[in-house]
Amino acid sequence: MFKNFGKDLLKAFNTGVSYFIPVVVVGGVFYAFSLLGATADSTSGMVATNPFMLNLQAIGNSGLKVMIPVLAAYIAYSFGGKPALAPGFVLGYLANNMADSGITSTGFLGAMFLGVAVGYWVKWMKTWKVSKTIHTIMPILVMPILTTFVFGLLYIYILALPLGMFMNWLTVILGNLQGGSAAVLGIVIGLMTAFDMGGPVNKAASTFTMALMTTTPALYIPNGAFRVAVAIPPLACGIASFIARNKYDDADRQIGISAIFMGLIGITEGAIPFAVKDLPHTLPGIMIGSAVGACLAMVQGVECYVPHGGMIVAFATNNIGLYTLDMAIGTFVAVFILIIMKPNLKKNSDPKIAERAAA
Repeated sequence: MFKNFGKDLLKAFNTGVSYFIPVVVVGGVFYAFSLLGATADSTSGMVATNPFMLNLQAIGNSGLKVMIPVLAAYIAYSFGGKPALAPGFVLGYLANNMADSGITSTGFLGAMFLGVAVGYWVKWMKTWKVSKTIHTIMPILVMPILTTFVFGLLYIYILALPLGMFMNWLTVILGNLQGGSAAVLGIVIGLMTAFDMGGPVNKAASTFTMALMTTTPALYIPNGAFRVAVAIPPLACGIASFIARNKYDDADRQIGISAIFMGLIGITEGAIPFAVKDLPHTLPGIMIGSAVGACLAMVQGVECYVPHGGMIVAFATNNIGLYTLDMAIGTFVAVFILIIMKPNLKKNSDPKIAERAAA
């Protein structure tokens, strides 16, 4: 079953991305347009007030909430077929959207792990010797329910619990750095921001910077560094896809348009499609770029007064010029590293993946 694990894993990730891309585009574009004319709020970030824009934002939020479950579901589907779809959707949602219920989010990394685990589990269940009566209900009842039960509980009790403890530890570490070097704190914030692109490590940095905004006196510089950093991964991936045309295909450039939109409004998740397709050649560049941007913002004392990021909140900072410049420098560094590290496209790459993504 694991004979061709490497090839099967790559195929599964490509399958997940191909179905995941349209959802990212829809969610990101609608959310971006909903913030046109939005006002800055010190507690809620950018707030849309026009009723029509609020409706667009609801549509965009829906897309952003289901994109990770779609990724997990179709990774699982690549291994296990249709019986793996329902567990993939449910567990992907569990991994990404249940923080309000006290379940630690693991973002796209957790969803990818669950997708692979579910896919192989269902593939194994298909080898079970059962009676004809049981066999007819296996794909629609037994496999989905048993798979969701097993991996749902494994996630909650084995993966999410220690991860929550790890996040608390990270928050303590950041607190200890607060009184030390501004440059070191900025670098750590930037690395954490880009590491999992909206996942638990990113959220730990966000929680830390927002907590400092409520202290007396309020500290806004760490939040400024974080808000610079969140925009860099999607901006860098999108720009790199248009510059290095021998390293990114047409499907990548279509994602790149959405990624740039999402970067401008501070949604780090816009870089996830690029990371899923090629994590080893994507993660170093965006982490270094975000670290550079956040470090510069910390050293220069750039403050951001709202819990939102990207260029859309530039007017809610104490220095629009430095805020923009730091983001641009971090993005340039990330783009440079991405282009250097990314290998050229293979001539025999599967055209069906790009066709499905563009369809």
